[in-house]
Amino acid sequence: MDNQQIAAHFAEAASVLEQFRAGTRNLEAVLQAGNLMVAALRSGGKLISCGNGGSLCDAMHFAEELTGKFRNDRAPIAAICINDPGHLTCVGNDYGYEQVFARFVQAHGKAGDVLLAISTSGNSPNVLRAAEAARERGMKVVGLTGKDGGKLAALCHAEVRVAHTGYADRVQEVHIKVVHAWIDHIERALA
Repeated sequence: MDNQQIAAHFAEAASVLEQFRAGTRNLEAVLQAGNLMVAALRSGGKLISCGNGGSLCDAMHFAEELTGKFRNDRAPIAAICINDPGHLTCVGNDYGYEQVFARFVQAHGKAGDVLLAISTSGNSPNVLRAAEAARERGMKVVGLTGKDGGKLAALCHAEVRVAHTGYADRVQEVHIKVVHAWIDHIERALA
């Protein structure tokens, strides 16, 4: 790797972020999804998040910033990430990996809660099953997707899509910025 390759890496990342930021629909979708989350929390609901790989890391970061602290000292906010290794391996072994998030949602989700379903392709089978389970329980589904939104787009009450068709890492780079915007929005709304 040389300086030119490094510069190109950052230029591409900046370009994808700028294309997302320039899209009016994108900012409206971030606000719509954030408002669904705030409404759930105000009515005594909770936020449950899930994803695979880097998307799971974003889902974990979302939940821990809410139960912990983002920018302001405040009461903890009800958020759970589906990342317990015992649960994931038990359900994966007994029911298949496609059910690992859905079974958690069926056990802990209720009407009035929100599922944050993160998938850069929008087609992760276990995330799709979780969204279906959430809708069956009367939960709202917020999707954080990429490319064309995949099958997840149709299951969402609010979807934020990074319509980049290249490598998923560029989509994930914007996803974490959206996650931070939501956390900030939630903190301010509940202050």
